[in-house]
Amino acid sequence: MIQKSTLPRAVYIHIPFCTNKCHYCDFNSYVLKGQPVQDYLDALEREMERTVREVPAMGIETIFVGGGTPTVLLPDQMFRFLQLVNTYFADRTPSLEFSMEANPGTTDLEKLQAMKEGGVNRISFGVQSFDNALLHALGRIHNTDDVYRSLENARTVGFDNLSIDLMFGLPKQTVATMEDTLDKALALNLQHYSIYSLKIEENTLFHTLYHKNKLPLPEEEEELEMYLTIMRRLKAEGYEQYEISNFARPGYASRHNSAYWRNESYYGIGAGAHGYMRGNRHVNIKGVQEYIDGTLVGLPILERVEVSEQEAMEDFMMVGLRLLSGVRHEEFRRQFGCSMLEVFGRELGELTTKHLLIADAEGYRLSEQGVLFGNEVFAHFLQD
Repeated sequence: MIQKSTLPRAVYIHIPFCTNKCHYCDFNSYVLKGQPVQDYLDALEREMERTVREVPAMGIETIFVGGGTPTVLLPDQMFRFLQLVNTYFADRTPSLEFSMEANPGTTDLEKLQAMKEGGVNRISFGVQSFDNALLHALGRIHNTDDVYRSLENARTVGFDNLSIDLMFGLPKQTVATMEDTLDKALALNLQHYSIYSLKIEENTLFHTLYHKNKLPLPEEEEELEMYLTIMRRLKAEGYEQYEISNFARPGYASRHNSAYWRNESYYGIGAGAHGYMRGNRHVNIKGVQEYIDGTLVGLPILERVEVSEQEAMEDFMMVGLRLLSGVRHEEFRRQFGCSMLEVFGRELGELTTKHLLIADAEGYRLSEQGVLFGNEVFAHFLQD
């Protein structure tokens, strides 16, 4: 049986404000100008208080603040926000990983100091590219100088666990221009890199341009060559590819995101945030004012769905196989009280025969070919 009593050890908190909306972004985010930021912080406090009253926060291992762009908060707003987090999620393990997303150009020394004093110990910068023309085409407002200055400021304040996000498969991007970005990124000698291929999402400018045939994307073969180059270069530089899109120095893998990939429960706080607690997944009200109003009358939950045991087992396989360490028989039995092979023996056998999965005594993991065709692998575990 699925274990519903386990308390979450991970916390996600959403700050939905951005300086502008990027052309590819479908996240729940809103341009900062004119937004009721103070009222939103009040609403976060109400949700945090009610949430931990319902599901006590004990032994928290990871906190992740995402967005939007959390670092658009002013220093005094950042200070207050972190006070709230530290009040309601105070029971923590000594090795707490406390991450915050940031955009280059939004982190001056004063704000970084407030973050550091507030307990943040890991920053993930949304860099995306070191090509200024491409950054402009993506709708980003920063340039490469902002990237270098932001990283220098973070190191000056004392942050020593830094990550950047990069993207490939971008409009007019070539393998050569992608490698130039990779050269500049690796020269920074950071602890962690997240490198994603562009996805065309609905309700974005890129989606509109794509369907008007006005988005000159690389050919599929060229995008594949970019990914192969990324994997080869990061490995040569001593980074472990621990997940399909993530690379880290030893000991610096994102523990928060790894909790998602291990299908563990987590708190979801803020407008549009998703949470997974006691066998239920929920999503919060998305609009800023609507979310604020929702917290005045109770928990601002838009929808809550009980996850069936079959769905939980499917989720375990699909997200777990994103990790290159794979899924383990022992962990599956611990969570569900039965054998992985009893439930998914046919699918695992088929994927192993196709050389997309590798089996060993502990479990299953993606092969080199499986990493390239992950979506095909994951689809096998969606049962009718």
